[in-house]
Amino acid sequence: MNLRLQPVQVATDSDDQESQLVFHEGFLVAVLVHLSDEHGPEAGQWFLEAGFGRVDDPNPLIFADLDEAQGWILGQLT
Repeated sequence: MNLRLQPVQVATDSDDQESQLVFHEGFLVAVLVHLSDEHGPEAGQWFLEAGFGRVDDPNPLIFADLDEAQGWILGQLT
């Protein structure tokens, strides 16, 4: 099972603009946002801005890196 990431800029009204759209089998399943320096100790980590279908989660999720985020997303999809 493979994911495809597409870098984008997201208008978040903050310095958090670097983002990745995450696709699985042609479907958009998540939007990940790279946390800026304004997040202090969480700067540089990735936030699940939006998840769709089985990737939707009501709790704010933060991942150390894109590999961790992709692993979690794949786990939700299987």
